[in-house]
Amino acid sequence: MHDLTRSAFENRPGIHIATDGEFAGWRTWMRDSYESHTGPFWHRMEDDGTIRCAFRVEKKHLNGGGNVHGGCLMTFADYCLFAFAAPIMQGPGVTVSFSSEFLDAAREGELIEATGEVTRAGVSLIFLRGMLHSGPKPLFSFSGTIKRIRRRTPEAANSP
Repeated sequence: MHDLTRSAFENRPGIHIATDGEFAGWRTWMRDSYESHTGPFWHRMEDDGTIRCAFRVEKKHLNGGGNVHGGCLMTFADYCLFAFAAPIMQGPGVTVSFSSEFLDAAREGELIEATGEVTRAGVSLIFLRGMLHSGPKPLFSFSGTIKRIRRRTPEAANSP
């Protein structure tokens, strides 16, 4: 992987790096209170440049049937979209499209991991896809589109 891409991934704003426990050395964003409350969700760049995301299922992630809540899987998958795109984002973005399929259930204690890829990166849109799995068991497939956004200056926001 190109050093500039790795640097862009490692130096994103709001990053926290775990120093101990199961996810020591993994990264998470501290800027999104919803994801922080729902997770914690983690990501790291592998030696080959791919991004891997993961979280350990806790009781708070479960629905009334004892399986991981579908909304939790969707939230984690959205987190993964941004982790997969992080090396090329060059600034903030928003999810403008998200599609998913539930394939199987996960239970408390399981490690849910995600792999994925950027399928196309344009000037303003980044298209991605991924898969959540627990061990060899596929749980959830997803795809989405991120729109890169430019921060408005106060002058631009007030102009006609």
